[in-house]
Parts: sequence; C-alpha cells; structure tokens
Amino acid sequence: MLTKETAEDPLPAAARARPDGLVIRAREPSDFTEITALMALPRVRWGTLRLPFTSREDVRQWMEKTPAGHLQIVALLDGRLVGTAGVHPDKGRRSHVGGIGMCVHDEFQRRGIGAALLAALIEAADRWFNLRRLELAVYVDNEPAIALYKKFGFVIEGTRRQDAFRDGAFVDSYMMARLKEG
Repeated sequence: MLTKETAEDPLPAAARARPDGLVIRAREPSDFTEITALMALPRVRWGTLRLPFTSREDVRQWMEKTPAGHLQIVALLDGRLVGTAGVHPDKGRRSHVGGIGMCVHDEFQRRGIGAALLAALIEAADRWFNLRRLELAVYVDNEPAIALYKKFGFVIEGTRRQDAFRDGAFVDSYMMARLKEG
C-alpha cells in the first residue's frame, strides 16, 4: 500500500534499511575524543582533507567553531561511534545550497552506515532546511563513496584537477551535486 510517507520518500529502499544496533543522533561536544580517533584512521584520513597527528584539542576547538544552523550527526553502532557527517547550508543568494561532508570508521565501511548517515542528511536538507541543491567533493579514486553518492542521486558535475595533496602526490576530485526533485 502506498502511503504519503513512501510516496514522497526520494531515497532508495536500501537507504531506509539500517544495520541492527545503529543509532543516528546529533553530534555532542563530548564526542570529540572518539571523533579524534575516527579522523586518525588511515582510510578515513585518505578520503578526507584531514592531516595526520591531529590532537584531541584541535578537534575539540574545530567542533566548537561549527556555525549555528549547521547540522552535525554521528552514527553509533552498539554504542560505538563509527561515523560522522554534516550538512552546511550556504547563505545569501546560495541559501538554497548545502555542502555535505562525512566519514565512516575504517572497520565499518560498506555496512550501510554511510547510507544511513547520508539518508539522514538528505532528509534534513529536504524536509527541514528546504535545500534544493546538495553538493560535495570526493576524490576520483574513492570508488565506494562515489557509488554511494550516485545511489542517492548525486551526479558528477566536474573534475577539480590536482585538488589536494595526499600521501605525497596530488589527487583530483569530482564535484558532485544532487538537486531536490519537485
């Protein structure tokens, strides 16, 4: 039976299925220790702009500087912090646009956690922030992330050549975006 909720749900069915024991909640200031450990993981660092050897104090200060109106969430699996994500609305003439950032613990990738985080961000962007456009950057060699974003309707809009210096070499990034239907 088609209900109002399912008729308006733009997310793939796989995005609505969560691993048992997974909880998505708002990021709390007390999460900074676990987020510091998450950001230090090799695969997380490889897929983000994070540098090695970031201190807990630096992460705590970065978290405290999050502007009002930005949504920051975490994923907990059986009480363990295994991912974090956020949507960052723009201002002024780009107030209909939000940027997305996320990462998942090295040991928990490809288990539906990224999909659950992304689904939560998209729901907030569509139903609470009224964002028409979500955008992100992803390294061109991060095939699992690119596949996840495509599953949620993101498309590659362009390539930023030599976008970042990672592990001794320059790497290109794709600019991807999702436009809200309707």
